Amino acid sequence: MKQLNPPLYRIERKPEVLAKTGFSRSTLHLRIKQNLFVPPIALGARAVGWLAHETDAILGAMIAGCSGDELRELVSRLIDQRKSALM
Repeated sequence: MKQLNPPLYRIERKPEVLAKTGFSRSTLHLRIKQNLFVPPIALGARAVGWLAHETDAILGAMIAGCSGDELRELVSRLIDQRKSALM
């Protein structure tokens, strides 16, 4: 029987996300609130991070010139994928 390899996830902390996107802290949080960027995942009681493949997907969509509605749809799909990753 063939074993399935578990997916590999790379976590980016806030300084890395800010450097990668060029956003300020307030812009990052505003974009999260507007559903234009994925929310962070909890890593512990006081630590959060972002999945690198999600931030890369959003940046790619921004580079491609996607509209706000298209970005919101992408963010929604990425969040749904988080939920299905557990199943």
